Amino acid sequence: EAYVTANINGFLNILELCRKHPQLYLTYASSSSVYGTNTETPFSINDRTDHQASFYGVTKKTNELMAHAYHHLYKIPVTGLRFFTVYGPWGRPDMAYFSFAKFILEDRPIDVYNFGKMSRDFTYVDDIVRGIAAAMDLESQYDIFNLGNHKPESLGSLIQLIEESLGKKAQQRHLPMQSGDVEATYADIDYSHEKLGFIPTTSLKEGISRFIAWYKEYTSQA
Repeated sequence: EAYVTANINGFLNILELCRKHPQLYLTYASSSSVYGTNTETPFSINDRTDHQASFYGVTKKTNELMAHAYHHLYKIPVTGLRFFTVYGPWGRPDMAYFSFAKFILEDRPIDVYNFGKMSRDFTYVDDIVRGIAAAMDLESQYDIFNLGNHKPESLGSLIQLIEESLGKKAQQRHLPMQSGDVEATYADIDYSHEKLGFIPTTSLKEGISRFIAWYKEYTSQA
């Protein structure tokens, strides 16, 4: 219900606002989750996205369908951005990298799903911001872009980099795959590079180092 309220009802309100003010160019957040159970990588914007792995993915795919319908019916200019595992300072506390850092510092075990056999196209927030700005500046009538690092990294690599930045080893609790999760994400960004000049420049090592530096300062002030 929370996903429906925010991602569908909330998005409908935004589209209605744009219908009443057709001079506005709407750039909205979609998600790599729309690729669902697709196994062929890298994920291309031309891939089918009708087999969702989670209800969250259903609502983000619904956003794309709603945006297309409003563009078709009312000529609203809309651009959707499929974000791939965005991380960095001021990130969401429920994301794995954030909770890993918190739990390691608190000497609590971290839950490592699918026994660590997972990979994500971690994309640093600064690179994402540049992609968003480029999409807004483009003022396209209708488009969808992948914004990802185009370099999937294993969950083990993420944990190791967090350990190195903290100077502390993690207590790992290996568990089966969570329902609704996927084993890997990997963005094809050729179209984003061509149209937006999108080129991610922040490695996972550099990004995690920046995040941990921020996290230590943030928690010391809490």
